[in-house]
Amino acid sequence: MLMKGITLRGLEVFEALAASGSVAQAAETTGLSQPAVSQQIRNLENALGTDLLDHGKRPMQLTAAGRSYLVRCSTVLSQLRLARSELSVMDLTHLTQLSMGIIDDFDNDLTPRLVTTLAKSLTGCQFRLITAPSHEITNAMRDGALHMGVAASTGEVIDGLSEYPLARDPFILVAPAGMIAKGQDPLEALAALPMLRYERKQLISRQIEAHLNRNKLSFTERFEIGSNPSLIAMVSHGIGWAITTPLGYMRAARFHDHISAHPLPFAPFGRTISLFASTDWTDTVPRDVAQTTRSLIQQNMIAPALERFPWLESDFRILET
Repeated sequence: MLMKGITLRGLEVFEALAASGSVAQAAETTGLSQPAVSQQIRNLENALGTDLLDHGKRPMQLTAAGRSYLVRCSTVLSQLRLARSELSVMDLTHLTQLSMGIIDDFDNDLTPRLVTTLAKSLTGCQFRLITAPSHEITNAMRDGALHMGVAASTGEVIDGLSEYPLARDPFILVAPAGMIAKGQDPLEALAALPMLRYERKQLISRQIEAHLNRNKLSFTERFEIGSNPSLIAMVSHGIGWAITTPLGYMRAARFHDHISAHPLPFAPFGRTISLFASTDWTDTVPRDVAQTTRSLIQQNMIAPALERFPWLESDFRILET
């Protein structure tokens, strides 16, 4: 039983208010009135005996206790949403064929969980799965070789495909551990090292280069790496630094002791991870698969990353539709 005064509705309201800092937006997200949102937050804070939000600031900001509680709160809610989505997405017994591609950033942990969850319902289905970079999945979707694909979005509308946004994955800077002192300008600290780039044909590489060009930034070009684990491994050995995302960082867990992650020292930007599905599909199936995937991303990627890097709080997040 939850502690007296703590309700699931209160947790949902707190999560919505933490994301926006606005009572009005939290009300719109949760379907409650603004007075009801304020009352839910008061009840939750009274039950916990501490302030979760600084109510004197606009937009509202989380207190230290609020930041800590949000991580646990989001984990609890993601588990409940996953349980709910499993009840709906598991009704796939009518499918006879399903071909799916998943971005290789999910390889380590999320893809096995998602495939296992889907397979329990695909009792009479011929199922094919590939893992690949985003551009390869998008091309396969265009060619009709896949029914569904989870990949980074290019932002363009693709004929014959429906897009279901899943998560915002912001870009971050990763450097060899200990190279950037607290308060030091990261670019100044890393001036002697080259920037390690993703292989140019990859979508993530094109997105990074486009942003650097917009901000009139250029760095030494020596390395172009097609594999995210290889790129992070090179950073861990002090060969260079890189721009990646939390998904790329979390995928390279074995190198975490030898690298450090930092906010970008220039204009921030991010990418959207989406589920793409052929418009020939009934909307219910991809929508339910998207919701299951969101729950898994929250539980296995976002929650652990926010616990390690609270400064990612407003940027690394689920995108609800």
